[in-house]
Amino acid sequence: MGSDQISRLPDEILGIILSSVPTKTAASTSVLSKRWRNLLCLVDSLSFDELNDEEKEEDQEDAMSNSQPFHDFMEKTFALLSNSPIKKVSLSHLPFHYSDHSRVYSWIYTAMDRVKRVYFQVLKSLSLEFLELAYPDYQRLLDGCPTLEELFVADDDDHSNPLCCGAVVKSESLKRLVVSIDLPDSQEDHDSMLLDTPSLVYLKYTSYVFKEHDAVGLDLLVEARLDLSLWESTSDHDDDHDDDVDDEEEDDNETDDNDDDDDDDDDDDDDEPKMPIFGDVTKLVVGITNITTLHLSADSLETFHFCCESMPVFNNLLNLSIESDKEKGWQVMPILLKSCPRLHTFKIKGLVHRETNKCGDACACIPGKHKEGVEEVCCLLTCQVKVLEISDYIGSSQELKQMRHFLGKLKFLESVDVSIDADNDNSEPLRNNLLTLPRISSKCNIQFI
Repeated sequence: MGSDQISRLPDEILGIILSSVPTKTAASTSVLSKRWRNLLCLVDSLSFDELNDEEKEEDQEDAMSNSQPFHDFMEKTFALLSNSPIKKVSLSHLPFHYSDHSRVYSWIYTAMDRVKRVYFQVLKSLSLEFLELAYPDYQRLLDGCPTLEELFVADDDDHSNPLCCGAVVKSESLKRLVVSIDLPDSQEDHDSMLLDTPSLVYLKYTSYVFKEHDAVGLDLLVEARLDLSLWESTSDHDDDHDDDVDDEEEDDNETDDNDDDDDDDDDDDDDEPKMPIFGDVTKLVVGITNITTLHLSADSLETFHFCCESMPVFNNLLNLSIESDKEKGWQVMPILLKSCPRLHTFKIKGLVHRETNKCGDACACIPGKHKEGVEEVCCLLTCQVKVLEISDYIGSSQELKQMRHFLGKLKFLESVDVSIDADNDNSEPLRNNLLTLPRISSKCNIQFI
């Protein structure tokens, strides 16, 4: 008698009732009678749980190895509800095979396509890892998080949709943004990057360089950590220094007037203009000039050199940290240091870097080339740095030479902290070598950590 009374309820009420129970239970009511057969299309809240709480402990392994019935039910349900609005989807599923992940993603995308509006009124932190979302769905998700403060984006897989997660971030409330995009085979997808986040105070961005970078309203940004990689080698654009070879080649060109046509052709090839480096970070660099702390990877140093048309002044920058790599140059260091008039702390992880003919006077590896009759002031002599921190110091001749350069040029140094591996058998001689270096600053104190 009771079931007959329920059957007499309006379809809208029955739809609400069925939406409040697990979807598998709601689907099972279709066998009750003709009245119930088509009511599943009224369900707007879906709940899929491959194992209920009682079954999870004892049947988890069995369910994971035999998920096909669950997969079939999911596919059939979404097909039946293809024209029905969905307000909520809950999914509890343990993928057993790697191929299961693609199915799970397809279910999520199907749900996203059906959602008319996303609204997480109190959501503070959001993580988007390895998801393929079309830009409208991605932006709709961000727009539906009016109080979002933290966003984490990670992606390392090629997608059919153009890259959007992390490439474009627009949020009025966002305070902390961490993006890691590693798509070395997708240069064509790195067309434009935009940050429109006026409340942002912390930025950590890792990716290959985009054709264009832009940043809007980052006036509140305090700290930026950038790891921006170039798409190609720069060796053809900034050759390793070799004065002797250059001089010999010039002499040969002046004295040998009998070169044949083939040699002339070779010379013409050498004089061919080089292809420009892909990417432009000028607007991004300009957009972060209010920061007080900046960290640059070894790749970022080269990107700043090749892809930044002009270096802005960082009037508020107090802390600068960089990483070095033996394959990456320091070409940007002189102009970068000159652009930080209030720099207090300079941290360097590893002093070994690629020696080029454009290292400039921040580096001791190659004497600066000065125009005759023009005396240039080393950028280090005007640098206001008081604290110099060196980590991963191994005491090579190049490193010792660089330390001599720093100590002899940084006039305002008060503290030099050097990290040497305690297990290094030569740690004591390394310390002694550093302690005996001349210092231009009488206040400079060297300590080992």
